[in-house]
Amino acid sequence: MVDEAVLPEIRAELEREREHLRGQLGELVPGTDTSLTFDENFADSAQVAAELGENLTLAAALREQLADVEGALARLENGTYGRCQECGDVIGADRLEAMPATPFCITHA
Repeated sequence: MVDEAVLPEIRAELEREREHLRGQLGELVPGTDTSLTFDENFADSAQVAAELGENLTLAAALREQLADVEGALARLENGTYGRCQECGDVIGADRLEAMPATPFCITHA
């Protein structure tokens, strides 16, 4: 299991990552105060459409990462952090160090 002494550090890292991801999403999602804007009258509408598509794809990936981070924070709260959600085995310390939000052991990744 995860060494209890490092849990506050892991929590802080996950909380920083959550805020970072929220900030990035705020810059990409249309309609937010900090979102990228595109001029609908721009001459190259295909370019605008392509960039919007890229932003939506990136936003979806960021939402997935954010869900992983929030899931890890929830597992910290309920005492299941560091256990594989598939098999219940302990996730290796090296894997958790590299990917603190991972819900799976290397076998079920």
